[in-house]
Formats: sequence, C-alpha cells, structure tokens
Amino acid sequence: MDLLSILVMLVVLYVLAVIGSEIFERFGVPGLIGEILVGIILVNIIWDGSAFSGILSSGNFLGMLGVEVSFNGFDGSFNYQFLFLVAEIGAMFLLFSVGLETRVCELMSVGKAALTVAILGVVFPFAAGMTVYFYDYNTAHAMYMAAAMVATSVGVTAKVIMDMRASNTKEARIIVGAAVIDDVLGMIVLAIVAGMASADGTSILGIARIVFISVSFVLAVFFFCNSCTPRIASWYGNKKECKLPTEKETRKLDKMMIAIAVCLFMAALSQALGLAAIIGAFLAGMILADYAKKWNLKPKVEAITTFFLPLFFLNVGLQVKLSSLTNVNVLMLAAYVIALAVITKYLGCYFGARMADKNIDKKSAKIIGIGMVPRAEVGIIIAAIGLSSGHLTPDMNATIVLMSVITTVIAPPLLHRAYRKKYPDGIPDSPAISCWQEP
Repeated sequence: MDLLSILVMLVVLYVLAVIGSEIFERFGVPGLIGEILVGIILVNIIWDGSAFSGILSSGNFLGMLGVEVSFNGFDGSFNYQFLFLVAEIGAMFLLFSVGLETRVCELMSVGKAALTVAILGVVFPFAAGMTVYFYDYNTAHAMYMAAAMVATSVGVTAKVIMDMRASNTKEARIIVGAAVIDDVLGMIVLAIVAGMASADGTSILGIARIVFISVSFVLAVFFFCNSCTPRIASWYGNKKECKLPTEKETRKLDKMMIAIAVCLFMAALSQALGLAAIIGAFLAGMILADYAKKWNLKPKVEAITTFFLPLFFLNVGLQVKLSSLTNVNVLMLAAYVIALAVITKYLGCYFGARMADKNIDKKSAKIIGIGMVPRAEVGIIIAAIGLSSGHLTPDMNATIVLMSVITTVIAPPLLHRAYRKKYPDGIPDSPAISCWQEP
C-alpha cells in the first residue's frame, strides 16, 4: 500500500469531479451528471485510449500520478479497490442523510402508496428484463438482466431532491419509502438469481430465509423507532438535567459521534444479513430522524458527504468501458434494455402511485415514476456479481452498466422538470407530521 499514490489519486479525481460538477451546474444541469461523465471520459480516453483510436491514448497518464487501475470487473489494483470503497461509503452516508429526514410516522403515512409503487416497480421491469432471453436464449443472462432492471438507486434521486429542498414533499417520501422496499425486494430477487449456481439456492427454504431476514430487519427498525427511541431519548434527557452545568460541559458526549456509530453499526449489520449496507444506513437515519434537527445532525452529515459524493458519482462513470460496445448487436441490445428499463419502471411506479392513493394527481405520479428510474451503483453491483460468478459475458456486463449509467444520467433533469411543473411557484414548506412529543 502506497499512501502517497492513494492521496494523489484522491486529489486528482476529486478536483476533476468538482470541475465537471461546476461546469454542468453553470448550465442548470445537476452537477452529479458532470461527475459521472468525468468518470466515463477518464476510463475511456485517459486510461484506455483504445475506445477512441488515437485520441489521447496515453494509458499511463494518470498512472504516473498514482492512479493505478485495472478494470477487469472489480478486480483492480489496491488503489481502485480503495476508491470503490470510498465511493460506497459516500452512498452509505448519502442514504443516512436521507434517513435523517424520514421519520417513521411520515413514511407510514405514505406506506400503502410506497408499497404499491415498489411492487409494481419490481414486477414490470423484471418481466421486461426476462425478454432478453430471446437475445441469446441464455436463462442466466436474462435473470441477471431482470434483477438489474428491478433495482432502484435512491442515492441519485435523493441527491436531486435534497438539492431542490423537496425532501418533505409527499412525492419525496413515497419515492424514498418505495426505494427502500424496492431495495429489499431487489435483494430477494438477486438472492434467487445468484442462488441458481448452488444446489439449494432456489429452494423454498432458501428463498423463505432471505425474505424473513429482510422483512424482519426493516420491521424491527420501525418498532425500535416508535417504541424504544423515545424512551432512550427521554432517559438521556432526564439524566442530563441531573448534572451540574460544569459537569455537563466537561462530560458532554458529541451526539454526532453517536450518530456515526449508529450508522456504521446498522450498515454493517445490514451487510452481514445479506442486504445492502445502504439499507442499514438509511434505517439508521430513520432511528435518529426525530432528533436530527434538535441535535443539528444534518449539517454535520452533509459536511461528510461533501467529500464522498463526488467520488461516488465519478466511480459510476468509471464502470463504462465503451470499447465493449463496438458490436452492433450489443449496441442494439443496450438500446433495447435502456428503453425497457426506463419505460417499465416509470409506468409501474406511475400506475402504482395512482392506484394506491386517489389524491395523487398525474403530476405527482410523474415525479414518483421518474424518481424511481435511476439504477446507478445497484445495477452495477449486480452486473459485477454476475460477471465474477461467470454467469455474465463482458458484453452483457457492459450492457447492464450502460443501462445503469444512462438511467442515472437522464433522471435528474427530468425530475427537476417534473417538480417545476408540479410546483411552478416553488416547493412549499410541508408541515411536519406530529408523531410524539419530544422530552
């Protein structure tokens, strides 16, 4: 491990990501699109000029600066593995930040709509993804493609919603709630698909186990938020009142330290249970949501994500190897998959929202449908699992990655436009839902 090369890599990539973000934001486009495109340019033009014959084909340009990267699935140098972990931590803290704005009672107030949106947002894309079977008559390819199309990356949508200060809108709460349910359902689908390689992976008991773990984990957190968190906070508040002012100042525990510890613990627990770490991070935010404002957690968490997020979105772009898309048949397949991924997710979530809640108008349903479109890192991770297990070819992997990136790039501007149409005079401040009185 060379600390100098890692530090230089982070400096170079972070500065390039910020520049890309600033350029796009000057034109009124979300900066995360610029960060993703910087990653695409870096990996295809700077590191590997073969995708563009003769154009800046200086493969070791950034290698001299310490960026030693090998893109063979996710089997790269230590530097890239470190970058990948940093990017994943960025996604984790982003979801933690979103969770801090999502109180359980508010999420439950849109629970029916979120559940219906999530279910139809899974069924429609999965059925469409299975049609890829007729491309090469390979069941494994079709299953992994369907699993990747099912996934929803709430990270991208959450960033756009946060930038627009629309986190308290009903549409945002439905999107976040549906995305969490979507991720749980997506993990179940992925577990079934990946289990095809094992003897008992597709057994009823194997499927029942992952379903039980996923649902129990989420419900346990909901119960903890409603029953245990208020009592713990009340005990902590009473304990503080018993202290003398001087003792209070000298022995006060930084609440941000508690928040980070809860976030890391829940993310680790979620990962250990076979779910995504981002699910645990989001649920950790929900646990502390009722005290986020009182403890001033949001600005402190945003200070952390300010560093991590540009690297997260840049890393999404780094997964796109354009040289794998020179085959006309692969390009046609990619176009077909991208169109299906966008249309089926949008329609499934649009109709799910309209069916579940008659008070949701067409403009709100459009916001929800568009907000569920991005796949980002979730689809890319599924592609990596398929590639490493030998169930996906490089062409299929590239198709899934491109689908994940394109859906990530097109969703933010469409979401901005949909919100402007719904709220032409600006997004109003939504009144907070009263759940219980703080001590």
